[in-house]
Amino acid sequence: MTTIDTPPNQMSFWEHLHELRVRLIRSILIVAGAFALTYFFRFQLMAWAQRPFMATYKKHAVAQALAAHQPIPTVFDPFAYTSLTEPFFSLMRLSIWAAIFVAAPFLFGQLWGFIKPGLYSRERRFAIPFVLATTGCFLGGAAFAYWNAFAFLGDILFKEAMQAGLRTNLHLEDYLDLFIYTVVGTGLMFELPVLVFFLARFRLITATWLLKYWRHATVAIFTASAFLTPGDVIVTTIFFGVVLEALYFASVLVAWAARPRKPRLMDVEPLEPE
Repeated sequence: MTTIDTPPNQMSFWEHLHELRVRLIRSILIVAGAFALTYFFRFQLMAWAQRPFMATYKKHAVAQALAAHQPIPTVFDPFAYTSLTEPFFSLMRLSIWAAIFVAAPFLFGQLWGFIKPGLYSRERRFAIPFVLATTGCFLGGAAFAYWNAFAFLGDILFKEAMQAGLRTNLHLEDYLDLFIYTVVGTGLMFELPVLVFFLARFRLITATWLLKYWRHATVAIFTASAFLTPGDVIVTTIFFGVVLEALYFASVLVAWAARPRKPRLMDVEPLEPE
C-alpha cells in the first residue's frame, strides 16, 4: 500500500507502519473467513485431531488388558471435561488453528507483500517460490507431526503411564495443548530451510558460517525448545530439539546450494529520459 509519490524502496517509517497495519487487517479477515468454514466442521476436526492419539491408545489399552489377564475393552473413551465451557472453547480453538492452516498460502502471501518493498527488483522475482516454499514446508512439517511425530510421542507417554498402572482420564483441553504444540511447532520448525535459503541468497549467511557456530546453535535450539514446549512434558522438549537440530544441519546444505555464484552488483534503477 505505498503512496503514489513514494517509490516502494523509499518508504518512510510511518508508511511501513501503515503497510504493516493493512497486511495485518487483511490477514485477520482471511483467517476469519476460513474460521467460518472450519467451525462448521468442528466435530469432524476434533475426531481428526484425536485419530493419531486414539490409534496409539487402543494399542496400549489392549496390551495392558492382555498383560493383566483382563477382558479386552470394546469401548475406548479416554476424554473427560470438568467445566461446561471447556468443550466449547476447545472446539473453537481447534477451529481457529485449522483456519490458519487453510489460510496459510494467503497469509504467507501477505508476509511477502509486506517485505517486498524493501527488496531489490531482482529479488522480487522470488514471490511465487517464497509463497509455495513457505506454505509447503509449513504444511509438510504439520503433516509429519500428525502422521509420525505425534504417534511417536504418544507411544512413549502411554507406555510410561500404563507401565505405572495408571488409568487414562484425559482433559480435552490438555490434549489439545499437546496436539497443537506438536503440529504447529513442527510446521514452524520446517520453515528453517526456507529462511536459510533466502538469507543465503541475499548473502546474509553462508554454509561455512552455519558450521562454525553449530555448537552455539545447539545450545540456543534446546534452550528455545525448553521455553516453547509444555514444561511438564520433557519428551516434547527433546523431540523438538532433535528435529530442529536435524533441520539446522539440513539448512547447511541448503545454504551451500543457494549461495550466489556471481559477485554482487548493486542495483541501479535506470534514469528515465527527460
